[in-house]
Amino acid sequence: MKTQEYINTAENELLHTYNRFPLVLDHGEGVHLYDTDGKEYLDFAAGIAVCALGYGNRAYTEALKKQVDTLLHTSNLYYNVPVIEAAQKALAASQMDRIFFTNSGTEAIEGAIKAAKKYAYTRDGHAGHEIIAMQHSFHGRSLGALSVTGNAHYQEPFEPLMPGVKFAEFNNLDSVKAQITDKTCAILMETVQGEGGIYPAEKDFLEGVRALCDENDILLILDEIQCGMGRTGQMFAWQNYGVKPDIMTCAKALGCGVPVGAFFMTQRVADKSLAPGDHGTTYGGNPFIGAAVSAVFDQFEELQILSHVNEVAPYLAEKLDALVEKYDFLTAHRGMGLMRGLVCTIPVGQVASKALENGLIVITAGSDVLRFVPPLVITKADVDEMILRLEKTFSDCH
Repeated sequence: MKTQEYINTAENELLHTYNRFPLVLDHGEGVHLYDTDGKEYLDFAAGIAVCALGYGNRAYTEALKKQVDTLLHTSNLYYNVPVIEAAQKALAASQMDRIFFTNSGTEAIEGAIKAAKKYAYTRDGHAGHEIIAMQHSFHGRSLGALSVTGNAHYQEPFEPLMPGVKFAEFNNLDSVKAQITDKTCAILMETVQGEGGIYPAEKDFLEGVRALCDENDILLILDEIQCGMGRTGQMFAWQNYGVKPDIMTCAKALGCGVPVGAFFMTQRVADKSLAPGDHGTTYGGNPFIGAAVSAVFDQFEELQILSHVNEVAPYLAEKLDALVEKYDFLTAHRGMGLMRGLVCTIPVGQVASKALENGLIVITAGSDVLRFVPPLVITKADVDEMILRLEKTFSDCH
């Protein structure tokens, strides 16, 4: 079947909830992807910050193959060894105490919300608590996750959503203070806003929110679904600030392509929140997922991913800064580690489309940001090649 035939078939059969690029990807190797016509692309999107190890990491794929031949699924009515090993590694990396494996980041957010509400219910003996979330945030597309996503465009068709959610301004502590009442049970935010435009939390803001939570017995929930798993140079972005959450969500690179998420919590929260019967999942934490997560942590250690990110990220930042100096249609560069954004006054969707013609995969964030979330194994040479292809794209667009 030819490329256009694949596309036509997909458009006839799949629910049209994505405006996909006219590209049928076939296989990957290292930090490159190849389409069904054999064309090569340098990947600076990593499946939206998922494929941290790139493509074809042998130790990772062999671990998956071995588990396929052993046992895929048991349900959570029984224990299994791979997920126990994965939990040990994830908790050690996160400095948290308890973990619940989900199938996605959205489900991790749902679990975090439930845990916070149950904690407050146990403490106060009644329901009716509220959550403070951030404007321009993104936490997922289920009804609960949409309820705490600060973007009316995503929410309006699906109202009424979950009640008891207020929105504050990210990086504005006074805005958060103004929303706190005796009903507030949690403050939820991305440590680095992703879809909203690549905005890292300011240190004073995050420290201030942590202090507010401590003063009022409010739980701090940090969404590390996109910014976690080494992307900012620490295993989790909050570790750059030294501000530990009470609950944390994670997904994307946690499985490096296998669909898995998780929410973590401290023992204090675990003791007073979700109990048997409060939450569950059929697939979450099955042996296959456990093997994948375990292999990811093993590869992060073996390849010294964090050290590598801290070596390559400043080089990428320097090159993006130079682009802002060079082109008047680029007005800002922001981000942390290998999670970067260029603010662009020409249509970013057009830039991303044109980049594909030049063999470069980049994506967007918000309405005016080019987003760079490459595999964490990229090299400085890959950065140089990306800049060449991006500048050719700018020339084509301008």
